[in-house]
Amino acid sequence: MPELLRAATAHLAPVVPLLTELGELFAAAGHELALVGGPVRDAFLGRVSPDLDFTTSASPDESLAVLKPWADAHWDMGREFGTVGVRRGDLTVEVTTYRADAYDGQTRKPVVAFGDNLEDDLVRRDFTVNAMALRLPSMEFVDPHDGLADLATRTLRTPGTPEVSFGDDPLRMMRAARFAAQLGVAVAPEVRSAMEQMAGSIEIVSAERVRDELTKLLLAPTPRPGLRLLVETGLADHVLPELPALKLEIDEHHRHKDVYEHSLTVLDQAIALEGPADGPPESVPGPDLWLRLAALLHDIGKPATRRFEEGGGVSFHHHEVVGAKLASKRLKALRFDKDTVKAVARLTELHLRFHGYGDGQWTDSAVRRYITDAGPLLPRLHRLTRSDSTTRNARKAARLSSTYDALEVRIAALQEAEELAAVRPELNGNEIAEVLGIRPGPVLGRAYSFLLEVRLDQGPIGHDAAVAALRRWWADQPESAPRTDAD
Repeated sequence: MPELLRAATAHLAPVVPLLTELGELFAAAGHELALVGGPVRDAFLGRVSPDLDFTTSASPDESLAVLKPWADAHWDMGREFGTVGVRRGDLTVEVTTYRADAYDGQTRKPVVAFGDNLEDDLVRRDFTVNAMALRLPSMEFVDPHDGLADLATRTLRTPGTPEVSFGDDPLRMMRAARFAAQLGVAVAPEVRSAMEQMAGSIEIVSAERVRDELTKLLLAPTPRPGLRLLVETGLADHVLPELPALKLEIDEHHRHKDVYEHSLTVLDQAIALEGPADGPPESVPGPDLWLRLAALLHDIGKPATRRFEEGGGVSFHHHEVVGAKLASKRLKALRFDKDTVKAVARLTELHLRFHGYGDGQWTDSAVRRYITDAGPLLPRLHRLTRSDSTTRNARKAARLSSTYDALEVRIAALQEAEELAAVRPELNGNEIAEVLGIRPGPVLGRAYSFLLEVRLDQGPIGHDAAVAALRRWWADQPESAPRTDAD
C-alpha cells in the first residue's frame, strides 16, 4: 500500500519538521521515538488528529532530560504511567515510555509495566488500527498487526486475542463502541463475542472513565452504531441500563412504538438540528452533549409507567417526571457534573409540555411559563421537542411542525416585547417590604413568588397595579390580621 503511505505522509506534512526534530533529539541521546496510535490512523483516514502521541524507549526521566532544553515548560503529572509533557510556544507534546496497562481483575486502578521495544508496545494496544506507528526521524512505517488492512476494510480487531486485550483494560470494550460511532468501523466477530462474554468486567472500571468514553461516543458524528453495540453486547446493561430497558415487549396488536428505536431516531434527528460548531448559542452549536443526552434519555420513564388500558390502549402517565428523576440518578452515578445532570433532567421533564399546546390554545400566560420554565435551555428544548416527532404519517408530522413553528413565533414576539429571559416581579424585595411593612423572611419570599405568578399570568401591569394586587393578596394572609392582647 505505498500509495496510502505516501498520502498519509503528505497529510502529516505540516508537522513533519517537528517529528523529524524530536526524532533526531531522542536518537542523539540513544533512544527510540515513534509517532503512534490515533495520529497515524487519522493520517491514513485523511483526518486531522487533535493530538500527537509519541512513544519511546526512554524512561520518563530520560525523556525529560531530552525535552527540557528544547521546551519552554514541562510537567510530569503522568510520570507514574510513563508520560511526560512539554510545551514550546503554542505546541504541546506528550511522550510515553513503552508500556502496558493491566488490571488485577479486582480493582479499578491499572497496574503499569514499562516495556523496552516498540513491537511489544504495539501488541498491547487496544486495536490494530491504533497499533500502527512511524519511527522517527526515519518515518519508517511499522504495522505488525495489519492495522492498515483493517482500516481499509473498516474492521475493528485487537492485536492479540480480544479476551486478553479486554482483560488488560475492560474499558477497551467501550472504546470499540466509540470507534464504531467515530470511524464507522464494524467489530470483528471474535471481538463482539469477547465483548458479550466479558461485558460484566466493565464494572471494575471507574465511573469517570466510563463517563468519558460514553461522552466521546455521544459526541461522535453518528452515535447510533456505537449505542447499538453497547446494547447488543450487554455492556449497556452495566453502564446505561435504562437504554436496553426501552426495548419494551411489543404487544401483539402493536399498540405503541418501539421506544428503544424511537429514542435512537430522536437522537439522530436532534443531531441534525444542531447548529454549526461556530454558530451562536441560540443555534445550539454541535456537537451538544446536553441535547444528545436528553434526546437519548427523554423516554426512560416509560418502562416504569407503562399501563395497558381498557379498550386496548397503552399509557405512560407522568413518564416525563419519572424519566427526569431516572436521568438525574444515572448521570450522577456516572459522575457527570451538576450542570449537565440538572440540564438533562430538566429537558426530560419538559419534553412533553408542548403537547398541551393543541392547535394554539395556550394563553400568553402559558407561553410565558414555557419560556421561563425552560430558561436558557429553551433553544435545546425547541430541538428536542421537534426531534420527538418520529411519526411516519407525513400529514401528522407536517401539522406538528407547523404548530411548533407558530409557537416559536409567539415566543419570539413575547420575548421581544417583555424581555422574558430576565423576567422579574414588578416590585423588588425592598419595595415589597415597604408596601407590606414587613421584614425580610419567608413571608416576603411568598409575596415575591405571588408577584412573579402575577407577572407570568398577566404580563407587565405596571407599578401601581402590582402594588394593588400585592395588597389584595396580603389582605387574605393570616400574617396581615391585626394582633390583639389575646393573641
